[in-house]
This record gives sequence, C-alpha cells and structure tokens, in this order.
Amino acid sequence: MRTAYSVDTVRTAEGALMERLPDGTLMQRAAAGLAAACAQLLGRVYGARVVLLVGSGDNGGDALYAGARLAARGAGVTAVLLSPERVHPGGLAALRRAGGTTAAPEDAGPPLRRARLVVDGIVGIGGRGGLRPKAARLAELVAEGDAAVVAVDLPSGVEADTGEVRGPAIRADLTVTFGTHKPAHLIDPAREYAGSVRLVDIGLGPELPRTPVLESPQHAEIAALLPVPGAESDKYRRGVVGVAAGSARYPGAAVLAVAGALRGGAGAVRYVGAAGEAVLARFPETLVSDRGPAKAGRVQAWVVGPGAGEDAGPVAEVLAAEVPVLLDADGLRLAERDAVRARTAPTLLTPHAGEAAALLGVSREEVEGARLTAVRELAARYRATVLLKGSTTLVAGEPGEPEAPVRVNATGTPWLATAGSGDVLSGLAGSLLAAGLSARDAGSTAAHLHGLAGRLAARGAPVGAHDVAEAIPRAWRSVGE
Repeated sequence: MRTAYSVDTVRTAEGALMERLPDGTLMQRAAAGLAAACAQLLGRVYGARVVLLVGSGDNGGDALYAGARLAARGAGVTAVLLSPERVHPGGLAALRRAGGTTAAPEDAGPPLRRARLVVDGIVGIGGRGGLRPKAARLAELVAEGDAAVVAVDLPSGVEADTGEVRGPAIRADLTVTFGTHKPAHLIDPAREYAGSVRLVDIGLGPELPRTPVLESPQHAEIAALLPVPGAESDKYRRGVVGVAAGSARYPGAAVLAVAGALRGGAGAVRYVGAAGEAVLARFPETLVSDRGPAKAGRVQAWVVGPGAGEDAGPVAEVLAAEVPVLLDADGLRLAERDAVRARTAPTLLTPHAGEAAALLGVSREEVEGARLTAVRELAARYRATVLLKGSTTLVAGEPGEPEAPVRVNATGTPWLATAGSGDVLSGLAGSLLAAGLSARDAGSTAAHLHGLAGRLAARGAPVGAHDVAEAIPRAWRSVGE
C-alpha cells in the first residue's frame, strides 16, 4: 500500500525525529538518497554537467548537499541561487568545497543549455500558488532544454496537499521524495508533473500516524479484497446484482453494464429496462424483467443510471431499496440528493469530471484542477461514497468512517477514454457490492481492475468498451498472481 500524508503531518513527524538525532542528520540522509538517484539517472557521473535550481528552503539545502556529492565524483555542478541571501549556508559551503560553482538566475541560460541533469530545489512542500516570476522563467528554460529533470521532494509549483497546479511549474522526469509520499505524488494534475517517484527512507515511518490522508492500494491489497467462491457457494451466495440501465435510445449502455457485472464475478445479473432484447442477445444468462426494479426479484445490490435517458422512475425505486446502490451517468442527474442522503444502505456515486462539476455547480476545469477537493465535497454533500473517474481515480467517503483515507488508483490508461467504458466500470463495481464489499472497497477494487483491464486490452492500440469488459478476467488473474 502506498500512503501519503499532509504537509503538517510530515513536518510534525520530522520535528519529533530531529529531536533525537544530531543536527543535520535528516538533510544528509535526504541528500545521500537524492545524489544516488541522480547518479543512477546520469549513468556516468564524471564529466557530467549538472545544474541545481536552489531556493531558500530545506529542499534547496538538499539539492546543494547532493550537488556536492556529485561534484566530488567529478561532475561539473553549477547552482543557480534564486535567493543568495537566504540560501542554506552549510549546503552552499559543501558545494563550493567540492568544486561546484554558482550563478544568478539571469545568467542561468548557458549552464541550463549545456546540462545533462537539472535538479529542481526551488520550492519545497510548503509552496502555494505556482512559481514566482523569476522561478517561472527558470521553469521555461528547463522546459526548452533536453536535460533530465529531478525534483527534490516535489516539483516546484505544485501544491503538496491537494495536487493542484495553479500556475507555472517544473515538469520532472523523476521526483525523489523523503520519508513518505505526499498527496501531490498520487493525484493529477500534479502527478503528471512528478514523473516517476522514488521514495527515500529517512527514518520517518515510526513518527507518522497510523492513518494517512491518502492511500493507493497495490496488487496485493486488491487481491485480498477479491471475492472468491467457496465450496458451498451458489449463484445467490456469490451475489446477485440488479442493473437498471439503458433505454430505447441507449441500449448499448445496458449491454455494457451487464457485461461488467458478469465479468466482475456476479453469481447472477437481473436486468430491468428497455434494452432486454439486446441484453439477452448478448448475454442469455441474464435474468430479464419488465416489471421495474421494485418487482424484479431479490438482489444484493443495484446499479442504476447508465443510458437511462430521462426516466427518473427506476432511479427513485432503486434508491428506496435497502441494499447497496451504485449511481452512474443519467442516474446521477436524476437522483434526488435528499433521497441519497436519507439512505441507510451504502451508496456509491461514480461521476466523471463533467458530471461531478454539474453536481457541484462548478466548471469541469475546476474539478479537474482540484480533484481531491471535488471528491471530498461530493462525498460530504451526498453522505455517500464517491468514485471520481479520471486519469487517477479517487474514492472518498465511507459513512461511519469519516477519517478514512481517500483511495487513489493509477492503473488506468488514456485508452479507457472511450464510449461505454464507464458503463463497464459501473457493472463491475456493482458486482463487487453484491458480493459484500463495502462501497469504498468495491469502488477502489473495481477501479484497479478496470484500469488494468484497459491496459491489457489496449497494449498501446485502440480498444472499445467491450474489449475492456472481456479483459476483466485477465486483470483479475494478474492481480491474484
């Protein structure tokens, strides 16, 4: 499990650890890890030209000490000092002793053009609101060059706690972070700026609280959640999921949601809606009813909304059921918020950024720029679990567990941006709800499998939603291996 902690938590933990260690120990540990990562990226250190972009914070000191280590191994190191009067004195002295040189920001162009490696130590984890003009100009020069870029702890210009990027920022190929991940390492848009992320252990673990602010389950954690039938299982014990989806205009949404549910391990799928013939033609094992959700028969969970059009009746019936419910697509728009808030059984909402924006009354750009804020706000407004789809899928809100970490999934691929992919995800998550997983576990497990299925189906080539559904069993197997 990858975990991330807020800036305040990290600083508190660092303070507690520093009280027990000699002065400067943490910075030396960080600098050693940073220098090792830079050396590995360079391959040959001797003779390599390295430029350090150095601000006034501790990460500027980390960059200087790491630069001193590289200079001692024969690299030509130049430190561009944005605030010479506030630069870390010990780090600067170490760099100069090792043969490194310094330059002013206005003279940074030639060194940056010649550099093989740029180390970004401009702003630390406390940075807010994008880069100041002098630093922004350096970011432009870095972007114009072809040097590899290593960020110290976090790319300068991104916000550590939210993953927001509110102005110019450094784009790194590698980010070397210390002690623990920060939210921006896991959440877009900041995650895109971070490149690959390497975590350096500086001894912070024992000082961190048990509950992080974010967590990103890996294969092992997801495998532990997958429902596996026992010797006495039957289709009812495995979970029956109801799917109220599709319409005369959008029958394909029903077919794809049912596909996701069947491939997701449901013991049986009950379908209610106008696309019964299309569903049976593709999946004859489906139990089709034309009597409405309330009279369709026993289910352990409902999926409602994909391709529903303007018919709010099935949505209201499903919300009145005392079983877990997943709301997607048109169901999000047709559902009464008070009806969702009044439910006692789990509810999982699965909007994409545009749908989340409509529910929150903001622009899509605002949601995409502040994804963590948006998913938390939706979960609070609806008193439900919310799965916000996107380049990184976020799952927030677990009624009864207000402090539960937001879950992040990054297995997705841009090839999943295809019509009907979200319908498949809804069916998949619904099957996991019917199997007994909590809304939070069902959402994060479905997102992980769905993203992995997209990767397996695509392999770098275009795919459709049907291909993604067919790849879910392969994703399931690969997680469990």
